[in-house]
Amino acid sequence: MRRYTLRQLDTFLEVARAESVSKAAEKLHVTQPAVSTQLRQLEDALGIALVEANGRQIRLTEAGREVEQYVIAATSQMSQLDDVVEGLKGLQRGRINLGIVGTAKYFVPMLLVHFRKRFPSIEISLQIQNRDQIFNMLERNELDLAITGRVPERLDCLSEAFATNPLGFVSAPEHPLSRRRQAPLSIFNDIDFVVRESGSGTRATMESIFQQHNITPRIVMEMPSNESIKQAVMAGMGVTFLSLRTVRHELAAGHLALLDIQDTPILRHWRVAHLRTKKLAPAALGLKEFLINDGGALINIWA
Repeated sequence: MRRYTLRQLDTFLEVARAESVSKAAEKLHVTQPAVSTQLRQLEDALGIALVEANGRQIRLTEAGREVEQYVIAATSQMSQLDDVVEGLKGLQRGRINLGIVGTAKYFVPMLLVHFRKRFPSIEISLQIQNRDQIFNMLERNELDLAITGRVPERLDCLSEAFATNPLGFVSAPEHPLSRRRQAPLSIFNDIDFVVRESGSGTRATMESIFQQHNITPRIVMEMPSNESIKQAVMAGMGVTFLSLRTVRHELAAGHLALLDIQDTPILRHWRVAHLRTKKLAPAALGLKEFLINDGGALINIWA
């Protein structure tokens, strides 16, 4: 007979991902002793040690790593059961686990406000991470839908474009390049750049463009936040490459300048994606259809 609970399994997964009891407690909104108790009870029920100390952090034992794979599969099945139950309730109720890349946070809250005006009883849990992290979560079936740019080939996903995403090069207004007109991309050789972190879709697009044109900029700093990058660029640290939907206020106010570079802005698209094998509950399907039908027009007005 099973002697462990779903709560214990969920707690174990959070500890495994965070490699920290304190971070797992923060994610689960419980105390650290509560997490330690759930973890200890699961180990007692299974009769094996799942974690061990690793300096200030903890790591999975060999047995813990094997158990983790079964727990991921089990919780995935339970998530699908939840989706089936929500499907029986219809579109008026339900819960959506939505993941978005950091750049999308500039317009997604606005879209969700419009969606919930139509369906106020639908709950939405929002995760904001970089592209790699979002698709890792999607692969583990922790998300129903993801809003992102490119979809990695390694994942069997269904994705559909719903809005444009123009990207361009920006600098401080007093930067020498801000006075150039129709400059070639080669002008960026040996120019100081402030960039997003590895794993970011914006960073990947920039690197692809530079590789195609044999350009080697000087990366003077990388940051995981568009807001931090904008502040660094306004202070004169260097040039950056960002989604223009994230800098509309700064451009309008004259705090940043859009560089006049040949063949730019680069036009990409925002996409809504989910695993091909994922059976979307009516709530998630309704959000997907809302984004495809109305998302682009709303974003154009907003950003």
